[in-house]
Amino acid sequence: MDYLERVMRWLQSDHPLAVVADWSLKLALALLLLLIGWRIARRLADGLRRMLSRSGADPLLGDFLRNVVFVLLLSVVAVAVLDRLGVPTASLLAALGAAGLAIGLALQASLSNIAAGVLLMVFRPFRIGQSIEVAGVSGTVQNVSLMHTHLLTADNREVILPNSKVAGDAIVNASARTTRRIELLLDIGSQEDIGRAIEEIRTIVQADSRILESPAPEVLALGLTEGGLKLAVRPWVRSGDVGVVQSDLLLAIKQRFDAAGIRLPQRELVFRPADAAAQPALPQRP
Repeated sequence: MDYLERVMRWLQSDHPLAVVADWSLKLALALLLLLIGWRIARRLADGLRRMLSRSGADPLLGDFLRNVVFVLLLSVVAVAVLDRLGVPTASLLAALGAAGLAIGLALQASLSNIAAGVLLMVFRPFRIGQSIEVAGVSGTVQNVSLMHTHLLTADNREVILPNSKVAGDAIVNASARTTRRIELLLDIGSQEDIGRAIEEIRTIVQADSRILESPAPEVLALGLTEGGLKLAVRPWVRSGDVGVVQSDLLLAIKQRFDAAGIRLPQRELVFRPADAAAQPALPQRP
């Protein structure tokens, strides 16, 4: 006991070797604390990533949150280590806070995109491979990163949208449901047999195996037009068959109407020349 007391008094003295020994001991304890804190921070961050992976979260989101948590925990450990070494952490934290505020203001747009990217990954309004319309652009989702959303349009162009614009705009997800309704609008002339036209349309719809029986397809009269009656054909199909079925139905209806002698109304423009006598005379040149 007397020996330990003498050692402690010697370490607290102003002897050069005692000062070196005291700092060496503090440094060793600080490094040990840093190593233990680093291992704990890594385990907690990896555990968070595994938990998100088991819950079905996006892998990119899991990696991002894992890195954020790891850096935050490691920062707390670093502050504790510096405090152990006698470094005034209050002024250091104030300087880091001011620097962080300046960096945040300079990178405001980028941070907004990152925050929007995290929200898109958490709430998942769409997934990779789905067809969406957002910010006036329609296409298939190819990738969602922390900064941008990549869409591939129907004509094979890649459109890269900032996540802040995607998250702040209305999103139309055409692939969110397995079935969709097609709507075809047809004008039938007033001189044609409306009942037969509707019967021909129903025959075509019932003959197409891609059209679902439930919900049942509809052929409705929407209203009167200048040339006759406006019909709406509304069959239900699988989401992936919308474009093809719509095109095939239009072609089949046109061919069936031609064979049955049912004509679609055409707008006729008649130009009548004005009466030459009624036209004002042109002024004569002097």
